Amino acid sequence: MDIRKLQRAIVDGLEDVKAQDIRVFNTSHLTELFDRVVVASGTSNRQTKALANSVREKVKEAGGDIVSTEGEDIGEWVLVDCGDAVVHILQPALRQYYNLEEIWGDKPVRVKLANNTGFVGARPSEPMDDEDDEVVEHAPVAKKPARKTAARKTAK
Repeated sequence: MDIRKLQRAIVDGLEDVKAQDIRVFNTSHLTELFDRVVVASGTSNRQTKALANSVREKVKEAGGDIVSTEGEDIGEWVLVDCGDAVVHILQPALRQYYNLEEIWGDKPVRVKLANNTGFVGARPSEPMDDEDDEVVEHAPVAKKPARKTAARKTAK
């Protein structure tokens, strides 16, 4: 199965169950075992299990094979091995702790999201994978109000 078709099926499966912060990384230069790592978050054990199930269904519908699934019994971190792509679905605390993006994330892949208007995988300043043409837009970042340090200093 073409890697673009596979990653599209995976992302569609994740989007169908409202996965958060979907990131796709090209790992072909790091290992020969798989070409993509997809990392996404689910807010509960139930959602992570549903996300894994949705990914399996979408990949099978697209003509791909599922090698194995791990972690569904607990649901805090579910791994779906799709052969050329490995999908990690974690709850936010585990995702922050293990920081898989630091391990696999040096070559983000742009993937267009169907129901979101945000770049997934790469910020404009990061290098992009040249072999993928799909365009992604970046999710709006919530801005914090500026500190009012000058007003505090004059009040003292």
